[in-house]
Amino acid sequence: MTAGRFRDLLAAEWIKLWSLRSTAWLVGLGTLAVVAFAAQSSMDAYQSWPGFTAMEKARFNPLDEAFSGLSASLLMIGAGGLGALTIVGEYATGLIRTTLVAVPARHRVVAAKLIVVAAVTLVTGVIVSAGSFGVSAAILSGRGVAVSPGDPGVLRVLAANALLAPVAALTGVGIGALLRHTAAAVVTVCAALVVVPTFFQPTVHQWLNDLYALVPFYVWRTCLGLPQVRADPALPTVAGAWAAFALWPLAAAVVTLIVVRRRDV
Repeated sequence: MTAGRFRDLLAAEWIKLWSLRSTAWLVGLGTLAVVAFAAQSSMDAYQSWPGFTAMEKARFNPLDEAFSGLSASLLMIGAGGLGALTIVGEYATGLIRTTLVAVPARHRVVAAKLIVVAAVTLVTGVIVSAGSFGVSAAILSGRGVAVSPGDPGVLRVLAANALLAPVAALTGVGIGALLRHTAAAVVTVCAALVVVPTFFQPTVHQWLNDLYALVPFYVWRTCLGLPQVRADPALPTVAGAWAAFALWPLAAAVVTLIVVRRRDV
């Protein structure tokens, strides 16, 4: 297939993605909701600051107000659900048959879909991360406790926050390709990416810690989402956390490719 034809595939996947009503709602309202959470949390901290104890002020992390666990959960659920719907919807409507008749090279179709989903959710993640940080910093600067992107560890936190969206979305595509059922795919995405990891805690069993260190939400919460990584052998390292972030979308892409190529439509 020529480069021109692959561009046509990308254009087709772009049109199909935005033809889903859920896309605009999830991207638009999801972005506004996460930024609004950051503003509300930061405003609460701003108003409560005079009543904080000296120890609370010393331990205060402004990035927790910009991007909380709840915000991360919402972002991953929304992006993961969007990723699942992009492929489940095609099977539900039968559009996948038309697509594969027009383009028998299934791996090209999968590649185009993954690229478009990754690009859209990456841009969304960047907007969410930058917007949440900017709003929070503007509010907390009134108390003199805001941080800047140049402070140690801040850029890593912002990058990790932005990458939560494409990691979740591509994982959703893989799960959607496996299950081919809207409700089952969305529930599985939520459980795998958010619900189960919220119960993860470091334990005395290293094999469990190694397993937890493969979960994106867990490594974000204990490592990448913190400006200073805690020196705890039970917690994932920065390198290991980035590897986990890369592993999930890569595995999802492989699963999607295998499933679409081997299963009948």
